[in-house]
Amino acid sequence: QVQLAESGGGLVQAGGSLQLTCAASGTTWLIDALGWYRRAPGKERELVAVSFFRGSTNYGDSVKGRFTISRDNARNTVYLQMDSLKPEDTAVYYCYARGYPFDHWGQGTQVTVSS
Repeated sequence: QVQLAESGGGLVQAGGSLQLTCAASGTTWLIDALGWYRRAPGKERELVAVSFFRGSTNYGDSVKGRFTISRDNARNTVYLQMDSLKPEDTAVYYCYARGYPFDHWGQGTQVTVSS
């Protein structure tokens, strides 16, 4: 089993920055990607960013150029640096691990951007 521990959410003003951290533990050899999704009130879950262990990354269109995902392989940890935050970035952010035989999700951390 894989456990995902998230941290770093909070309240920030528009234009500000936050960094989210997700540390994976347990059977981490069964996962090949770590990343983040988010769900805003009344909206469906959407991709924020994913880092694949083979080296590539994927970003959602709404965060390209503002958010950066990075990974510390030794610590099985992924970071999401969020800059130029907008009120529409307000959501619960969920850490995601693509694994075998199934994916894993964190409990979520709230990010609120005030205008």
